[in-house]
Amino acid sequence: MILVTGGTGAMGSVLVQMLAKRNERVRVVCMPHDRYVSRVRDYAADIRYVDVSRKQDCVGVCDGVSTVLHLAAIILSKDESAFRKINVQGTHNIIDEAKRANIRHFVYVSSASVAYPRPTPYSLSKREAENIVRQSGLVYTIVRPTLVYGRSGGQEFDLYLDYLKKYPVIPFIGDGSPVKRPVFVDDVNSALLAICGNEIAFGKTYNLSGGEPIRMIDFTRLCLRLLGLQRKPIVHVPVWLCTVVAGAMKLVMSDPPLKWQVIAGITQDANLDPSKAMADLGYAPKKVSECLPEMFPRS
Repeated sequence: MILVTGGTGAMGSVLVQMLAKRNERVRVVCMPHDRYVSRVRDYAADIRYVDVSRKQDCVGVCDGVSTVLHLAAIILSKDESAFRKINVQGTHNIIDEAKRANIRHFVYVSSASVAYPRPTPYSLSKREAENIVRQSGLVYTIVRPTLVYGRSGGQEFDLYLDYLKKYPVIPFIGDGSPVKRPVFVDDVNSALLAICGNEIAFGKTYNLSGGEPIRMIDFTRLCLRLLGLQRKPIVHVPVWLCTVVAGAMKLVMSDPPLKWQVIAGITQDANLDPSKAMADLGYAPKKVSECLPEMFPRS
C-alpha cells in the first residue's frame, strides 16, 4: 500500500487518482472534517482523518505501507507558528511512524522556496523538514516543485490569479525580472509515480520544475492575457517600499494583505534545474507558454 498525506489537495488528489488507475492500493491521510475528501473517496482504499501535528493522531497510519508520499503542508497562514506545527512537527510525526512501520521508501514533497537566499517562515520550515527526512535513517527521496498550476486548484497559482483580477490597476512588486519555472501538476505527479520504490531515486533530491524559464513579469502578462485582462495597467512598486509597508502592516494587523512571504515569492528566482530528474526519471515537463493556455477557461 502507498500512503499519501495531504491527499485531498489540488496536487495530492490528482496523484491519488493516478495511483489508483495504476492499480495501486492507496491510503489517504487528510485533516478531520476535510471538505475536499470527495475528490478521492472513489479512489482510496483507506482514508484516515489525521492532524499530522498531533503525534497521537498519527499512530498506525503507516502500518502495512511500503511507500509514503508526504505532501501534507501549510503553504500560507496568518499564524506563522503553523508552519512549524504542520511542516516541521507534522513531518517529524509521520517519519516516526514510518520508521516504526519499517516502510521501504519515504518521498518528501518540499518546495523550490528552500533555495531562496532571503527565506520566509514557510521556506525555513521546509528546509528543516528536509533535514529531518535526511537524518531519519529511512530510504528517502526529496522533490522540490516550483509554482504548480493545473486545470483547477493550485493554491498559490489561484491566489495570484485572484490578485490580478481584483484591482483595476495592478500593483506589481519589483521590476519583474526574477525567473520562475511554473510546472504543470500532472508533470510533478508523473515524476512522483516514477520515484515510488525506484532505487535510482534513493537518497536523492530532485527539482521538479517546469520545462522553460520565464520572467515573473512575462508570466504575469501571460496570465492576464489568458484571463482576458491584457489591457489592465501594471504599476511597479519598489521592493524596499513594499517591505516597509508589509512590516508596518504586521505590527497593526493580524492578517495583513501584504506579507514578506508574498514579497519574497515574487522577487526571488525559482529557476531550479530539472536535468537530474530528466536523466534519472524520464521527467519531461511541459513549457508553461504552451501548457498554461490549456488551463483556461478555469474550472
